[in-house]
Amino acid sequence: MAENELPEVPATALGPLRTLAVRITDGLRVQLDVIAQLNDRTVTEEIRLALESWIEASKSDPKVLQRAETVRAEIDREAKTKQDAIEAIFGAADSGAKAPSSRGKTAPAQT
Repeated sequence: MAENELPEVPATALGPLRTLAVRITDGLRVQLDVIAQLNDRTVTEEIRLALESWIEASKSDPKVLQRAETVRAEIDREAKTKQDAIEAIFGAADSGAKAPSSRGKTAPAQT
């Protein structure tokens, strides 16, 4: 693999392919066409490889990592709030089964 060549990642490694429409200027499109031609790849492949590279770089970006921790904490708080609400409505049900209602029923006769 050449020094400036991006590694090939099989599409199946990341799941099924989905279409993404991106609006770009004519000038950027022409540059992209030239880069794809020089690398003997399709424009679609160039875009996919560039996005994969950008995502990989973002994974080690301190600002992105800090924001991810903030978002994770927000998700945890929201989940806890919902869990507390369910607990308040249904009580502790470790088995996940709701206790049967006694409304409209009579207790069995004791002998």
